Amino acid sequence: MDYPIDADVEDILNDSLILLGGEPVSENELIQYGPLELTVAPKDGKANTLLADHLFSPSLLLAELIERNLLPAKDKTILELGAGCALPSLLLATSAHDAPSLVVVTDYPDDTILSNLRSNVERNREAFQPSCGVQWAPFEWGSDVSHVKSILPEGRTDGYDILILSDLLHFDRSHDVLISSLTSLLRRSTDARAYIAAGSYTRPEVRDTFLRKVEEAGLHVDLGSGSAEDSPSLAQAAGNTQAEWLGKLQVSGLDREQLAARKSVCRFWTARWA
Repeated sequence: MDYPIDADVEDILNDSLILLGGEPVSENELIQYGPLELTVAPKDGKANTLLADHLFSPSLLLAELIERNLLPAKDKTILELGAGCALPSLLLATSAHDAPSLVVVTDYPDDTILSNLRSNVERNREAFQPSCGVQWAPFEWGSDVSHVKSILPEGRTDGYDILILSDLLHFDRSHDVLISSLTSLLRRSTDARAYIAAGSYTRPEVRDTFLRKVEEAGLHVDLGSGSAEDSPSLAQAAGNTQAEWLGKLQVSGLDREQLAARKSVCRFWTARWA
């Protein structure tokens, strides 16, 4: 199953980057975020159609939250859906004090997309914490999840502790299969979390429809945190994305003012089992 997308979405998102003082990342251009060196997929075939050839602002917002230790992940299992260049997940794998035990980055089963995803994982292996296993895998939303669950440690095949969905909501006709994958892969536990980020270029009605469907599927959605088990600073950060950029790591090609501008057009939610 393909992820349907309106024909003009790519043009809209490209325009959003230019308005924010940035340009779409060029093919083969290295994106440096702290210790990570990442590339986006070449602008070809499914990578173009599915927008895997871009680094969008929600990934930067999630990366900033990770830098600030607001997405606790120590010894957790992490899965990113539609990962693109996989910035948030791979940054978690570098954390010296909060490293997950396992990070799995997934994207659509297309050779161009997966080749870039694999390259990003292998290029940065030395930056990952030794205690954190990092793998990549093909995964089409709505398809059988058994091969993705089989990567989990023995005895933990009930699901992942944390799912990351960065800038996936604009695929409005794929909401149902995305939510099906979310509910199949998120561990059925009160402390399991899905972190969801989207840009303001995703139409409010599209965003709200997705969040409503997530709640209908049995999860509770908060702006930011909203849960007593989570850091109260997370809810404050999610509701205050227009504030200055608070990350400390160097990001290639973007100064702090530009990073703050990217951050200001993002929204962030946490989903947990109701």
